Amino acid sequence: MFEFSSLLGIGIFVGILFVSIAFHETMHAYVAYKLGDDLAHSRGRINLNPLKHIDPILTIGLPVFMLLLGLPPILAAKPVPINPNRVSGEELGMAAVGFAGPFTNLVLATIGSVVLHALSLPVGVASDILRLFVQLNVALFVFNMLPLPPLDGSRVLYAVAPAPVQELMDRLERMGLSITLLMLFLLLPVLSPILVAGNNYILSILLP
Repeated sequence: MFEFSSLLGIGIFVGILFVSIAFHETMHAYVAYKLGDDLAHSRGRINLNPLKHIDPILTIGLPVFMLLLGLPPILAAKPVPINPNRVSGEELGMAAVGFAGPFTNLVLATIGSVVLHALSLPVGVASDILRLFVQLNVALFVFNMLPLPPLDGSRVLYAVAPAPVQELMDRLERMGLSITLLMLFLLLPVLSPILVAGNNYILSILLP
């Protein structure tokens, strides 16, 4: 068994995270392509190479900076370019594009759980890696489903929200990621129990 605080553990953590992000972002691009928008496809974003989806500032610099400040790390991949005017289905189409990423993480977590239980691995490095794979993908699913622009959950909420809520969400998204980060910090006392409860509920099913 290894320590996740060791260099090996950190390397495995980062490796799993980058692979999971690559699947997440690729599925955003793939679903958009299938719904008629080839913008992300034309820029090579239907690609499982993590380097295609890593943003030096959002994926690496931001979480390192937050850790140095003693804050919980938040990171984001390079945004997948989407042209909403070319996505068929309008708001429901955009909701499908948004949901595709976190849903993929949930599928990956489920696959990891099935493999872990099917192999009946003893406690050790292999089982620890699989458990971390499941835990990280569940965390990515739960976090990204928060209905705060520009997180993926906002696309799902937008499709069913009344016009006044949609207008508010449009304004928030135009303000950029900095507003989302500020809202996350301000709402952390409320959001933390929700995130923890969501993670724990899904993990209780996948990792009983």
